[in-house]
Amino acid sequence: MPERPETLDDIDYELPVTAIAQSPLEPRDQARLLVDRGHSVEHARIADLPALLRSGDLVVVNNTRVLPARLLVRRPSGGQAEILLLEEGDDQWWEALAKPSRKLAVGDHLTVGPLTIEMGQDLGQGRRRVRLEVGERDLHEVLAEVGTPPLPPYIEAVLDDPSRYQTVFADRPLSAAAPTAGLHFTDDVLAGLAAQGIAVASVELAVGLDTFRPVSVERLDDHVMHSEWYRVPDATAAAVAAASRVVAIGTTTVRALESWAATGERSGRSDLFIRRPYPWRVVDVMLTNFHLPRSTLLCLVDGFVGDRWRDLYRTALSDGYRFLSFGDAMLLGINDGPVNKSPEPIA
Repeated sequence: MPERPETLDDIDYELPVTAIAQSPLEPRDQARLLVDRGHSVEHARIADLPALLRSGDLVVVNNTRVLPARLLVRRPSGGQAEILLLEEGDDQWWEALAKPSRKLAVGDHLTVGPLTIEMGQDLGQGRRRVRLEVGERDLHEVLAEVGTPPLPPYIEAVLDDPSRYQTVFADRPLSAAAPTAGLHFTDDVLAGLAAQGIAVASVELAVGLDTFRPVSVERLDDHVMHSEWYRVPDATAAAVAAASRVVAIGTTTVRALESWAATGERSGRSDLFIRRPYPWRVVDVMLTNFHLPRSTLLCLVDGFVGDRWRDLYRTALSDGYRFLSFGDAMLLGINDGPVNKSPEPIA
């Protein structure tokens, strides 16, 4: 293997369709947890997480709420189109994915229920600027009526309860997809962490386009990350400084924390592409789901544990772990954290 992933083949593995979870487990915290001990693994459940961590650790979650962002709308011609909201801009226009974008002209008005969508500038690759009009009503109330959760395309089953695509700590509606590692948490797990003297803090990262778009270039040096808005609250920054270890729940939390560390900015836009070798500054332990082959998320995991991820994934597949958004998880760096943790302070 190369010193770092250079091509898509370096972050590829065979994922059987039968390993892709089509529905979440109930209760949430019964999802399996593959615990990486460096030279060995343990098999646990998310419910065991408080016992696996220790007093003084800080668990950090991404508490953004998923927008009901997938909208099936009527075109002026009478045909149907699909709009997937990605992120709201500062000027009341949104960035969205549109299908079929080529049949939607600038100035077209699309409707679904009480919502009207004005089509704006073509941003390329199916991305459009759109403006949402709901009259005197609250926008998020209307989206809850007419929109559906933007489940990944590999999930073919119908989600009967949309709340199962939200974390129990979801707050502001900002994301176009769930921070899926957080879906495993329950009030009981949070209470168990508190009882062990393990604090919980939050960041915000608006999960966006890279969740829906696979890497389309062969050489990873040529991949351009779509930027996402993030924020690290003052209280979280203080908690990080006081923690013995920082346990990041999910890759979106990782990117928010490490973006802050790399730039010194507690809020802004992150296009951080984490690849080995990477100078880790904040994250000591990571809890994350099993990711798609040939994805930037798998690059991030490789940046944390090196190519040992291949052995971990082989073990998970052979042991019947469930993969992707509604699947199981693994706990990485639980012994010592990444061996390449940078001693440099946050900028």
